[in-house]
Amino acid sequence: MEFVLKRPAQDDETLDLFRDTVRRVVDEQLVARRENIERDGIVHRNFWTVAGAAGMLCPGVPEQWGGMGLDFRFNAVVLEERAYAGSCLGTAIHSDIVADYLVHYGSDTQKARYLPKMVSGEWIGAIAMTEPNTGSDLKAIRTSAVRDGDAYILNGSKTYITNGMSADFVIVVAKTNPALGSKGISLLLVDCDLPGFERGRHLDKIGQHSSDTAELFFRDVRVPADHVLGEEGFGFRYLMAQLPQERLSVAIEAQAAAQRAFDEACAFTKDRQAFGKPIFDFQNSRFQLASMATQLQVGWAHIDWAIARHVAGQLTGEEAAAAKLWHTEMQGQVTDAALQLFGGAGYMNEYLIAQLYRDARVSRIYAGTSEIMREVIGRAL
Repeated sequence: MEFVLKRPAQDDETLDLFRDTVRRVVDEQLVARRENIERDGIVHRNFWTVAGAAGMLCPGVPEQWGGMGLDFRFNAVVLEERAYAGSCLGTAIHSDIVADYLVHYGSDTQKARYLPKMVSGEWIGAIAMTEPNTGSDLKAIRTSAVRDGDAYILNGSKTYITNGMSADFVIVVAKTNPALGSKGISLLLVDCDLPGFERGRHLDKIGQHSSDTAELFFRDVRVPADHVLGEEGFGFRYLMAQLPQERLSVAIEAQAAAQRAFDEACAFTKDRQAFGKPIFDFQNSRFQLASMATQLQVGWAHIDWAIARHVAGQLTGEEAAAAKLWHTEMQGQVTDAALQLFGGAGYMNEYLIAQLYRDARVSRIYAGTSEIMREVIGRAL
């Protein structure tokens, strides 16, 4: 059975045409190679250049830097189609996070160096925040960057870095003045071919195998002083400013992945027989699916509201946290209920629902745990 994402109409022909292009690339490059990608734990490099040629990468980058200058709705289309297809590769990190930091805070020289190659897929970007002993508390990071003439000497380690194995450059969160606390944090653009930069383990995760995740090590890496992103000491402020878009991206992926889990369950129950009739014809099955359909209907309405708010520059940090919290929790509930309707088959890796179940779990952890989201929301009450 062919599965196609059916979401509420957005009444925009340009978006529809863009979605058709994205869907074609996703089908040809990701769905057709799903087994190999899941086994290898990384997406083939060719995907990035094909996606770049199709306009899928960094659609919001201004035209003068090689992009199309589109609004975030086009990023959302990529997120929806990729997540619905069951792929978790790090295009969101590349397009929605790293590119946006460069657009907002990069110098013209930095933009000219990185953005065109990000748009084309020639270079892959990553961002390194988390450290082995530091999760959501970014103020506690230990990675340091000490000024030495025309460069910073970077030392430290990072872990759980999406795109870590494939990245060509990384935005590294480091302390340039530890005595100032959060005001001593800066962002550095670190090319992965610099001496002293090392990739550690390609981390073995429960799910999201299509997204490569790695440890990174920095041993006396000499980073040119003009590779500081924005102003020195403003890193924490920049991170907080960009969090709403990051969390909205996670919410969109969660919504689309939950939709796929529901669609898989709906199709399976209509096809599989038990006691002489389709599983779908049992009242419990229909009631479970009805509850899921209701959650998804509410979810799509909220996603469109949040995207519209973000495009208008009005989405607050608390609203983004609420979106991330609600949609990822809903994803967990729907995916679990969907797998239950598969019975024993749902526990078999040959069915996509098993992958969707594994992949869903981390969405309540990264980009801020559900507990941190509640804390963010609660502080604003």
